Amino acid sequence: MLLAVPVATPLAQQQNDSAVESKSQAAEKARQAVKGRVLRVVQTRNTYRVKVLKKSGRVVSVDVDKRSGQVKAGQPQDDKG
Repeated sequence: MLLAVPVATPLAQQQNDSAVESKSQAAEKARQAVKGRVLRVVQTRNTYRVKVLKKSGRVVSVDVDKRSGQVKAGQPQDDKG
């Protein structure tokens, strides 16, 4: 007896559903975590660095890990100018 097993999605996607694959996904994760307006997204080797303007007027830098999708809040940015 033969059994057919459908293969709908690549194995990599099944194992890593929380991976962040684009700047827009990173921006959305950061926006939800910090509750602010995304100003800029910069891609690095392992993360996306997202600058977010909070309602308080503070700008914070947030790192979003590409593999895990984990959001790590950074330090507030100082306005030097």
